[in-house]
Amino acid sequence: MFTGLVEEVGTIAAIGHVDGGLRVGIQTALVQEGLAIGDSVAVNGACLTAVEIHPNGFVIDAVAETLRRTTLGSAQPSDRVNLERAVAVGTRLGGHLVQGHIDGTGTVSQVTPEGEGLLFRIDVAPELLRYVVEKGSICVDGVSLTVASRDQTGLTIALIPHTIEMTTLGVDRIDSQVNLEVDLVAKYIEAFVAPYQVPREAQ
Repeated sequence: MFTGLVEEVGTIAAIGHVDGGLRVGIQTALVQEGLAIGDSVAVNGACLTAVEIHPNGFVIDAVAETLRRTTLGSAQPSDRVNLERAVAVGTRLGGHLVQGHIDGTGTVSQVTPEGEGLLFRIDVAPELLRYVVEKGSICVDGVSLTVASRDQTGLTIALIPHTIEMTTLGVDRIDSQVNLEVDLVAKYIEAFVAPYQVPREAQ
């Protein structure tokens, strides 16, 4: 479990192909401290397992399902990634409850300066957008954010200067893909009420 509060921006140092997936080496200055083989790390919001630990980073394996659901399949060496270690019991939950299970991706369609911050417009497919509500929580590339507004094709988030400085979201990313994890509660509510919904043709 994570909070969506990015601890560090790391750099992809190496990418190798293994058994239909990828082995990715990530260079860090902080996140590898206290990390053990088998521990979970959120990489751009995707919960992945550390399979090797080095003094200046760690290595993860990404299987085919991860590559289908996330932007990791298009990653390149030198790309910067948001990193967060799993939350420890007793730690303040400053963001929101994030599983690191990416639901899909969205496309950054507009970035607008607003004061010292930025407004990010993200186009989102209908199958994910139905879980998004104005002022609700969403995780974008591993960053816990509040939905500023929502319409029929996407959502807008407001980035404060701290988020711009401490994550990868502050760079010009028009037309780029971002990993999205929608609010966990919304998905559970849908699953709970689904058996009791009246089919549309019976209405």
